[in-house]
Amino acid sequence: MKVYIDTVGCFKNQEDSERAAGVLENAGHTITEDPENADVIIVNTCGFIEDAKRESLERIFELANIKKETGAGLIVSGCLSQRYSAELFNELSEADAVIGVNEYEELPGILSSISGGSRICASDSPEGLLTGPRKRLDTSPSAFLKVAEGCDNRCSYCAIPGIRGAFRSMPLDTLLREAEGLAAGGAREICLIAQDVNAYGIDLYGRYALPELLQGLCGIGEVKWLRLLYCYEDHLTDEMIESLAKEDKICKYIDLPLQHISDGILRRMGRRSTRKSIETSIKKLRSAVPGIAIRTTLMTGFPGESEADHEELMEFVISQRFERLGVFAFSPEDGTPAEKMNGQVGREIAERRRDEIMRTQLEISRQRNQSLIGRRLTVLVEEQESESGSGEYVYTGRTEFDAPEIDNAVIVSSDVPLTINDFSTVEITDACDYDIIGTCVDS
Repeated sequence: MKVYIDTVGCFKNQEDSERAAGVLENAGHTITEDPENADVIIVNTCGFIEDAKRESLERIFELANIKKETGAGLIVSGCLSQRYSAELFNELSEADAVIGVNEYEELPGILSSISGGSRICASDSPEGLLTGPRKRLDTSPSAFLKVAEGCDNRCSYCAIPGIRGAFRSMPLDTLLREAEGLAAGGAREICLIAQDVNAYGIDLYGRYALPELLQGLCGIGEVKWLRLLYCYEDHLTDEMIESLAKEDKICKYIDLPLQHISDGILRRMGRRSTRKSIETSIKKLRSAVPGIAIRTTLMTGFPGESEADHEELMEFVISQRFERLGVFAFSPEDGTPAEKMNGQVGREIAERRRDEIMRTQLEISRQRNQSLIGRRLTVLVEEQESESGSGEYVYTGRTEFDAPEIDNAVIVSSDVPLTINDFSTVEITDACDYDIIGTCVDS
């Protein structure tokens, strides 16, 4: 059968889709990029926050319309169907199967069953690990390596532990073999992902083993960049910071999802960080790794957040001048402690506070970008945008300070064609709010 896989949500979902593709291809099926040419359509959904749930449902309905036109089978998978399997199965008559986050290795049998007319609802315990074959679904030079599944942090606003289960690390040798395969397939950047990357290994080895994993990954010759995403501050060790500082292949970049800075709000969130620990960790990072880009994510409108708490968060953003920052307004998630907390903040207030922080960050980003004018940076060239009649080529790419899909871009002009998925030296000539502009100076 020809199978089309559509992914909504985070990079972890993207890796799951590639696992599904690998399992299906191994069983003799073909992965297609065209849903209208597919015998079966799989929608890998996200169920983390309200906006993601809405996007997942919209995509399900879009692909259900294609199913009506083509007669293809429709499978709904992922976090949303893990969380609401019975409801989706009962209400989405268009879905031939609703499966959770750990049923991908059963897909060949599921395809056989639905082709025979059966409807299937399967979303068992989320405690397994997907270790089957993997097929990359794009030709990007950046690949994602999921080092662990689930989460033990139990933040009061988060549904992930209920969807994905307890934190469980992949064995180190398994990860190294997979990374070697990704590199052999053309990946030049490997982004380490998990709900909490810094906690890698604590369940398997009784210690934080991320530095050991990074050391092994640095030995893979074809890999030029290693990137750390989703690292909780309270698990950031001095050994981890030392690895960032001394290993050239590790991008001078780290994603620390801090959520807030008010100690009172952090406690209500169930976070183990404090303002003091956060500021200490940031100071250590910037001292040990000069020029590091710190990305963080913040939340506005958490239950009990006062105007004073918001002002404290604003002042923190201004003082720290984060290189990369995102903000989202709190939404109460079914079954989480925060859903029923006293002091719920109105949506309009939460969104107004979010927008205030983002306007502040816009100016910080513009100033930081302007400071790069005149510098020469290594850029991973990803796409060709145009070729002018005068022979000038225009590309987009990223520096080591930018994660794929979520961070800033570099617009590169060149007098000669550049190689896609390769690295070039670019002199920065201009700056926008978020992106920067430069000229290739490779000789």
